[in-house]
Amino acid sequence: MLSAQDNEFLTRVGPGTPMGDLLRRYWTPALLVSELPTPAGDPVRVRLLGEDLVAFRDAFGKVGLIQENCPHRGASLYYGRNELGPDGTCGLRCPYHGWQFGADGTCIDMPSEPPTSTFKERVRARSYPTHESGGIVWTYMGPAEAMTPFRDFGTESLEPDQVAATKLHTSCNWMQAMEGNMDTSHISWLHQWNGVDDIPDDGSDKPGYPSNAMSWTFWKHDRAPRLEIEDTWYGFKYVGIRTTPAGHTHVRMSAYCYPYHTVIASVPFSTQHGLFVPVDDHNTYRYSFATRVNEGIEEVGGTNLFAVSPFEFGPAEVGRNGIIPRRYTLENDFGIDREDQRTTTYSGVREFISQDFMVTETMGPIYDRSQEHLGTSDKAIIRMRRLLIAAAKRLAEGGEPPAVAPDMDYRGIRSAEKILEDGEDWRLLGTDADPMVQRYDPGNSRLPAAGD
Repeated sequence: MLSAQDNEFLTRVGPGTPMGDLLRRYWTPALLVSELPTPAGDPVRVRLLGEDLVAFRDAFGKVGLIQENCPHRGASLYYGRNELGPDGTCGLRCPYHGWQFGADGTCIDMPSEPPTSTFKERVRARSYPTHESGGIVWTYMGPAEAMTPFRDFGTESLEPDQVAATKLHTSCNWMQAMEGNMDTSHISWLHQWNGVDDIPDDGSDKPGYPSNAMSWTFWKHDRAPRLEIEDTWYGFKYVGIRTTPAGHTHVRMSAYCYPYHTVIASVPFSTQHGLFVPVDDHNTYRYSFATRVNEGIEEVGGTNLFAVSPFEFGPAEVGRNGIIPRRYTLENDFGIDREDQRTTTYSGVREFISQDFMVTETMGPIYDRSQEHLGTSDKAIIRMRRLLIAAAKRLAEGGEPPAVAPDMDYRGIRSAEKILEDGEDWRLLGTDADPMVQRYDPGNSRLPAAGD
C-alpha cells in the first residue's frame, strides 16, 4: 500500500504539483490530428494536466495550443474566430473585443485599442509548442529552457495511410487506468468466459508461439502467474509466467516507459503503445497509436480470440476522427447482465474494454491506496509507482527526468509473448537479438554490424 501522502503525490497532476511538474517535462498527447482537420477550421477545447486550453489550426496549417481564457477579460477563446487577416496574419480572434492571438500565443491584433497603441506587444496568451506525429498533436508544457527533442517511438516515418491513432475517455485518475492496463494477472479472471475450456487444442501448446486463442486457455489454466521484473533505461519490462496444460512455460512480457507509455504483451511481439494521459486528477484519455507497420507479423498467432469469444471488442466503428465512443458507463452499470455472469462470462460485462472500466472507475475518481493489501501479483504495479514517485522527487530536488535523452532507442521498446524453449531467457524477447524482431522489424532494430 501507499501512504496517504504518497498517494496524493502520485495522483495529483495540476500546475505546480511534483507529479505534474514531472509529466510536463515530456512531450504529451494533446489531441488527435484528425480533430483539427483543416486550416482555419473550428477550434477545439483541450483539458490537459488540469489546464483548460484551446487548440486550433491557423490558416497556414500551424497548430496552436493556448490558454482558453482570453488574457484581456477572460472570455473563452473556444468561441473565437479563426481568421486570416488582410495583412497576412492569422490566428484566433476573441469575439468579445476582437483581440487576436497567433499559434504561439502572440497578440497580433488589438483593434479595440488606438492605432498608435503598443499595448499588444506586451500581452500574450499562455501557449505551448506542438508537434504532429503518428496522428497525434503532441505538446510540451514544461519550462522552455528544459525542452528536449521529440521522442520518436517510430511515428515520424509513418506514411499517412499507416497512421492509426485513437483516444478514449475514462472517468478515473490516470494511475488507476494505467495500473489496470499493466496488470497481467487480471486477465485470468476479469476477462474470462466459460467457453475457454472448449477451445480446441490447435497444437500450439509447445515451445514457440501459441495461437491467440490458446493463450487464453493458458491464462485460465494457471490463474496465479509468477512475476519477474527487469529494470531498463526507459522504465522496466516484466513477465507473467504461467504453466500451460502441457507443462510448458508461457510468458507474457509487457513494457512500461516513463511517464505513461505501456506496450502490452502480444504474439510474437508488439510495438503498439498505449498512453494514459491525465486530463486532470479525475479523468484520463487512453491514447493508442501505431509506431510502424510490421508486414507479415499477423501470420504468427494462428486462431484468433475474436473468432471464438463471446465478447464485444468495442464499437464496430471508431468515430471518423479516431475518438472511441463510450456505450457503457457507470450510469448504465457498464451493461452488466447478471444471467450472463452466471452462465457465460466471468464479469457479466460483454464489452471487453468496459470490463476494465467497471473495476477502475468504480474505485472512485482517486482511490485511497492506503487501504490496499498488495500481493506478489502486484509487483509490477508497485515498481511503476515507486519509479514515478522517485522520478518526481529527483526532479523537485534539481535532478533530470528519466528517458528524455534524444539519442536513446525509443523505437526498440517492444513487448512479447511466447512459450519458452528449455533454458530460454525471457529477457531477450522483443529485443533486437530476438529472431522474430530480426525477421519482422529489421528496419527498426539496432542490429550489430557484420563482424561486431
